[in-house]
Amino acid sequence: MDAEPSMASIGALIGSPARSAMLALLFDGRALTATELSQVAGVSAATASEHLGKLVSGSLLICEKHGRHRYYKLAGDEVAEALEPLIHLVRHKPAPIRQVSPEQKQIRCARLCYDHMAGELGVSITTGMVEQGYLVVKARHYDVSETGEQFFAELGIDLDLLRKARRQFAPQCLDWSERKPHVAGALGAAITNLAFSLKWIERTKHRRIIKLTDLGRKQLGQKLGIKL
Repeated sequence: MDAEPSMASIGALIGSPARSAMLALLFDGRALTATELSQVAGVSAATASEHLGKLVSGSLLICEKHGRHRYYKLAGDEVAEALEPLIHLVRHKPAPIRQVSPEQKQIRCARLCYDHMAGELGVSITTGMVEQGYLVVKARHYDVSETGEQFFAELGIDLDLLRKARRQFAPQCLDWSERKPHVAGALGAAITNLAFSLKWIERTKHRRIIKLTDLGRKQLGQKLGIKL
């Protein structure tokens, strides 16, 4: 019997529309109850519990108990970074008459991919850092240049601490809407946390959609030479 891990088990887990919907809702890194997940998946509470049990057993989700409630979240950043690019493989049927909703436009513009920025905003920031010489493009990740070390230090981002984290430092995450990579991993999360703390971006009512503030547009334009 083949001792290598089987991709079939993962395929079976994410092949269910209900489970895919649950996983997608958790891409912003937050934790939700079974009731909340059952509503977005369009299934009963009992069915949702069965689906969630399989996702936990398959190490895609973890369950935490707080008081009377159980909360489910992605098992880690590597789960989000592995699953979101799969959207590239989905064959979309052409629909020339169908209009793109405001929500679809917003999620393509600026969203969270687990704990880092994605969409047009995430790609633009990454591209700006590459063009300014702060990041160096490698095969599947980014390196930080000498000028980049100084740039991130001035922003208050401790690169040495990030490199010690139990996750990839700066992998490339292929953006499903832009078809270009954005920086993910420990560095991507740190940049996003900084942007939130400095009020460059803010959350919206939609769980994954984020909004670029006027301050953020100004600061990112000055620091990276990008127009947003």
